[in-house]
Amino acid sequence: MKRFSFFTLFISLAVLLVGCSDTNETEKSGAVDREKPEAELLISAAASLTDVLEELKGPFEEAHEGITVTYNFGSSGKLATTIENGAPSDLFLSASSKDMNDMEDKGLLVKESRKDFTENALVLITHKDSNRTISSFEDIDPAALDHLAVGEPESVPVGRYTKETLESLDLWESLQDKLVLGSDVRQVLTHVEMGNADYGVVYSSDAYISDDVKVLAEADAVWHEPIVYPGAVVAESKHQDAAQQFLNYLTGEEGKETLQKFGFK
Repeated sequence: MKRFSFFTLFISLAVLLVGCSDTNETEKSGAVDREKPEAELLISAAASLTDVLEELKGPFEEAHEGITVTYNFGSSGKLATTIENGAPSDLFLSASSKDMNDMEDKGLLVKESRKDFTENALVLITHKDSNRTISSFEDIDPAALDHLAVGEPESVPVGRYTKETLESLDLWESLQDKLVLGSDVRQVLTHVEMGNADYGVVYSSDAYISDDVKVLAEADAVWHEPIVYPGAVVAESKHQDAAQQFLNYLTGEEGKETLQKFGFK
């Protein structure tokens, strides 16, 4: 009888230990699961926003535990096309109301999420070591330059604003054989930084962050459509709440201060 009781007690203790071991393993597994981000945001953003968004990434992730951010930078037109063609994206940040309007009309965005978060200006730049003295877009002389770097006007918003400006001044047609086209505004900036173009037309925020160029003139706002940056949550996003949180952060005080820090209006 005593042997039977001892044996029974031994079996009970063994079962209990196995149960505790399983519980510990479950807790460890749970801890690992809890370390995984709740939402991994993929944000498609205009190339001109590169520096400001990289600056905001760390502070946003620290303030929003469980959300991580990855960016896809490019021209707004091309990003819109990739999203329309099914590329994954949670939030679209454009340098153009037109591209955002086109996507909204196609039902690709959460309409009520849309917000305008900043503005920009168009400027004429040259290399920092250049002795060129143009003080206005109106002073551009096609015969006196070899190359003018501009964004591709069909898909790059800065190129479209540039074309509108030069058309307003009756210069666009006479400059056709002088144009060096960039796939986004940062490529336009690089052409001037590397000396591949006499002049370039970029956003003031892009000129602001470069140590290799100087601004010669700012375009009059009446020469082109307003340069407004809208943002909206993508309709197919699986993390719409997190995407909206990022957009709210961008339009909040810290976002505004950082945008101003990088030369945005």
